[in-house]
Amino acid sequence: PASPGAAVGKVVFNSHKAVESGQKGERVILVRRETSPEDVGGMAESQGILTATGGMTSHAAVVGRGMGKCCVVGCNDITIREEEGLFNVNNIIVKEGDFITLNGTTGEVILGKANLIEPQLTGEFKILMSWADGIRRLGVRTNADTPYDAKVARDFGTEGIGLCRTEHMFFAKERIPIVRQMILANTKEERQRVLEKLLPMQKSDFKAIFKVMENLPVTIRLLDPPLHEFLPNTEEDIKKVAEELSIETEVLIDKVKSLHEFNPMLGHRGCRLGITFPEIYEMQVQAIFEAACELAKEGQHIIPEVMIPLIGHINELKFTKNSAIKIAEQTMKNYAVKLEYMIGTMIEVPRAALTSDEIAREAEFFSFGTNDLTQMTFGFSRDDAGKFLPYYIKEGILEKDPFITIDQSGVGQLIKMGVQKGRGVRPKLKVGICGEHGGDPQSIEFCHKVGLDYVSCSPFRVPIARLASAHAVLKEKA
Repeated sequence: PASPGAAVGKVVFNSHKAVESGQKGERVILVRRETSPEDVGGMAESQGILTATGGMTSHAAVVGRGMGKCCVVGCNDITIREEEGLFNVNNIIVKEGDFITLNGTTGEVILGKANLIEPQLTGEFKILMSWADGIRRLGVRTNADTPYDAKVARDFGTEGIGLCRTEHMFFAKERIPIVRQMILANTKEERQRVLEKLLPMQKSDFKAIFKVMENLPVTIRLLDPPLHEFLPNTEEDIKKVAEELSIETEVLIDKVKSLHEFNPMLGHRGCRLGITFPEIYEMQVQAIFEAACELAKEGQHIIPEVMIPLIGHINELKFTKNSAIKIAEQTMKNYAVKLEYMIGTMIEVPRAALTSDEIAREAEFFSFGTNDLTQMTFGFSRDDAGKFLPYYIKEGILEKDPFITIDQSGVGQLIKMGVQKGRGVRPKLKVGICGEHGGDPQSIEFCHKVGLDYVSCSPFRVPIARLASAHAVLKEKA
């Protein structure tokens, strides 16, 4: 189980078919070995998502919760044969077009259609939430990448966006070819020319989100994933994309090979991209501040917070922050607008937590990215841990899945140290958490104890976080 609820639909095996069927009004379940950012369109059109691999913090799980879609991941027993249009499990064959039902709460996959009941919010819900809000100390923000997500979260009582992931915006149908042109560019000048096409698109994205979140802080994470994620990886797709971009197939194959990494999660991503290709981050920061300034000119109160990912050393932060400040100040000067803004970092590399006193000299806020922090501290791949973590839980090696509930004696100590050392240098340092743990009640209680200012979670988990934050106060007083 990765995202609660239930869903019924016809099985489809790729995002193109999910989009095609969904737009015709058909109810579909997207079945994949694993999902990637390129599948987001198909996920949005599906009733639910089923993957053979992954865990609570895999792509399908995180995006599914963000969209409020039922999702079941890590079904290692199913064998997907997409080219044949079927999957099988225990000698049962399920073909494309067959109906299945997902139970995202229990992780059950049921053959055929089950009867579902639509959930409804009542007046009692609002009363309960008002009681919780009157007690809790922790702020509750949301992880939202689209105006729709932001609106859902605002309706559920969010107090801002704690994580807006900019990479998902790049996968829109009309943008991915431009992103690929940028990746294929051989010089900085070529990249900048292509980035000029992307800038108005990013600006319109940020503007739409800022409008929904007026008067509330919006933390925007600059580009994080490695560039190879934006390129095709199958022979068929490589040929198709080469035709679309009017380049020779061999040129694209060479580029894909050159971007290949043995361990991409620890490779050329996050701030490392911003240092080797500073023009990418420069474009994003300019888009953020142009969007904010234009809305400010219209009389709206916009509070942008720029978050630099994967910082492990203070000098990485200095390099990227100095560039961001120059662009922010120049943009505000051009618009004759003064914005209240902050530049901070994600603490997701263990070294960042260990040297948080140094990093706090530059960062105006910390946001603990607990998905990657857990992955790097344990040495577990979060996308592969589903193969062995159930055995760890069953045999009592671990009490809980550390990707669901914060490991307080390991990862938790890094968080505690980061808060204490960071505030030792910058007493008013704002500190939050934006990993999926931000919606887990036990993790929220821990965040309360160590003095975080807020937790950030998927839009549909905002009510849970509000309630759990109040429980943390009551338990402390008991």
